[in-house]
Amino acid sequence: MRAGLPSSLLPASVRARSTLIISGICLIFLTIIGVGMDFLVMDRIQAHDMRDAQRAAANWIGSIEPGVIPRPKPEGRADFFQLVDARGRVVAASGAAAGRRPLGPQRPPVDNRIQEGATCQAPGRCVLYTVIRIPPFETREIWGGEPHYVFAGAEQPWLLDAHHLELVTAAGILLATGLSAWGCWWAGGRTLRPVAAIRATMAEITVSDLSLRVPEPPGRTEYALLARTANQTLARLEEAVKQQRRFASTTSHELRTPLTALRARLEEAVRYPGDVDPRETVRDALTLTERLHTIVDDLLVLARLRSGTPAEHEPADLGGLARDAIASLPDGAPISVRAEHGVVVLGNPVQLVRVLDNLLANARRHAHSAVEVAIGRVDGQAVVTVTDDGDGVAPQDRERIFGRFVRLEDGRRREPGGSGLGLAISRDIAHAHGGTLRVEDSPRGARFVLRLPLMAAAEPLTGQIGSAPLSPAAPAESAAPSTGIPRGAAGFAANARMTAWRH
Repeated sequence: MRAGLPSSLLPASVRARSTLIISGICLIFLTIIGVGMDFLVMDRIQAHDMRDAQRAAANWIGSIEPGVIPRPKPEGRADFFQLVDARGRVVAASGAAAGRRPLGPQRPPVDNRIQEGATCQAPGRCVLYTVIRIPPFETREIWGGEPHYVFAGAEQPWLLDAHHLELVTAAGILLATGLSAWGCWWAGGRTLRPVAAIRATMAEITVSDLSLRVPEPPGRTEYALLARTANQTLARLEEAVKQQRRFASTTSHELRTPLTALRARLEEAVRYPGDVDPRETVRDALTLTERLHTIVDDLLVLARLRSGTPAEHEPADLGGLARDAIASLPDGAPISVRAEHGVVVLGNPVQLVRVLDNLLANARRHAHSAVEVAIGRVDGQAVVTVTDDGDGVAPQDRERIFGRFVRLEDGRRREPGGSGLGLAISRDIAHAHGGTLRVEDSPRGARFVLRLPLMAAAEPLTGQIGSAPLSPAAPAESAAPSTGIPRGAAGFAANARMTAWRH
């Protein structure tokens, strides 16, 4: 229900509703104006005729002498004149009023000598008149004190007869309202034309073809901004669908490869049981299954990041997280760390540990002898730099390696079972925290730089990390001076966090 009417009685289109509302408002205002104009016109016409009649009657009275009653002279539209005695007899009259009864029944008293009235002796034949009582002096001198009265009037204009003025005003109001309705309908159709074009184009867009764009009107009107926003949304949607298709295609290929190898290995064991070692077949199957498990886990993490599901954020000290990530790594090239005191960000510790773990594992994989980690503050940001002394990343591959399932030849050689999703996941986590992850120039090897917004007015949460290298040959206890906690406990904490993140 709206405005007391059933919704079924209201027009469905905005164009029709706006036309109806504006027409109704115009009708109300024009009616008020028309009524006011009717009263004003009627008053002005009557006042003008009465003024002419009074002036003509006064002139006629002034010209009457004893025994002489001259013919009255018309004044303006006033041409009805009668001289009536006290007994109601017409003593003298003009040609227009000759043969008529007195124009009115009024007999003004001495203290109210002038009165007005109107008489209609036939339909459409009304007369507006003024009646004046002749002053006492003239009455005594001419008629011996018998009261006489002068009637002067004019025939009422056609416009005031039979409600002609009201009919003309009503016709004008309806015509003006109709013109307003037509103008509103035309303007509404012209204004809503871009919306119709946008709707028609949107109806043609399907998931299989997102290349169409809605027409954009010129200027910065609301419709132009709507069209541009719709086109921007369509462009983002098209790009998202393309990425989803590429992701599905690449994922299918990456999953098909180990599955095909696993199937071939099992079929070989079934067809040639005498020529195949069962233990070797099981070991190969476990290796391929582990690779599948790694790919599926990474895909789940990537899907959770890309879905935009918000993760719980809390103050996290990057030094402490780096300590956890380093302690959980297997033996490899030594890692030296330089960390400023209390570099705190607001983020999800589990996700940030995964980024650091991926960067450190990647650096160790490609390093010849050592890995360097630096944690500090630069221009209001927390900056984590992981540098190895390996062969580095070619400039043309620095963005490519962050793609999904992208693995360079050196990476495939060093880690045949990798999923190729680690760096993609790390960059998505950095973006989810309002930061960046990129490869920057380095005198030697590869230099990965993670930038995250610092937490405002954060209190230091942990101590400074030492700079002593973690040697792969050192026992777990020897790592304590560098990391601040036993390596086994840190590794256990990091593994527990990674398990929670994956599940």
